[in-house]
Amino acid sequence: MTFYDIALLLAAGLAAGGMNALAGGGTFFSFPALLAAGLPPVTANATNAVALWPASLAGAWAARSALRPLAGYLLPLLLAGLLGGLLGGLLLLAGGDAVFRLLIPWLLLLATGLFAASPWLSRALAARRREASEHPPHSPLSLASHGLVSIYGGYFGAGMGILQLAAFSIEGHAFVRANALKNLISAVIYSVATATFIIAGRVSWPELAVLLAGATVGGYAGGALSKVLPVRWLRLFVILVGSVLTGYYFIQTYA
Repeated sequence: MTFYDIALLLAAGLAAGGMNALAGGGTFFSFPALLAAGLPPVTANATNAVALWPASLAGAWAARSALRPLAGYLLPLLLAGLLGGLLGGLLLLAGGDAVFRLLIPWLLLLATGLFAASPWLSRALAARRREASEHPPHSPLSLASHGLVSIYGGYFGAGMGILQLAAFSIEGHAFVRANALKNLISAVIYSVATATFIIAGRVSWPELAVLLAGATVGGYAGGALSKVLPVRWLRLFVILVGSVLTGYYFIQTYA
């Protein structure tokens, strides 16, 4: 790595960690920075996924109390997350850099759209949220939808949490429980994807170390600033960044 690469990844890590703590959307900063640092697309995505892994574990651990009453209800969801995350990671590795490079602008477009629509989606789902004494039963359709989201998470992952939160809310879970379920299944997906990428040797450790250092500091700073900065303007900034990057990669890939 050059000094420029180190500075770029530190700045991207700071931005990603801070934005995830404030409004979400950190991948829009970390993933393009890894590409700009010269990593091949699959390696950049794998390294970014490993960088997100510790935060997913922390989120799952913090939400454990809300999940204790669910018991056996979790097993099909955990299996869907495990198999979907593994399949997504294997599809990324099997397709290779050439296929993933063609999909990057479309994936960024999807992630930007999900991020932009999340406030409206949350309001639309609010009427469906309820605290239920019994958790809603699984159906083949709901498990299939969670499996597809898990595959997407193992393959790319940006915006995965928004999809999961919507799915759990539609099924009838109140927000606190839906968020706890999202955190747990995300941790499973990132764990199996991380293991897949490490075993395949597609993680670039020097870039990962720099990115994690920046993200740790950025996350702390973002938490401290969360009571001061207006989240609305931060969200607009992330949407602007996502839109610019989407346009850039469409031009770079297809022009």
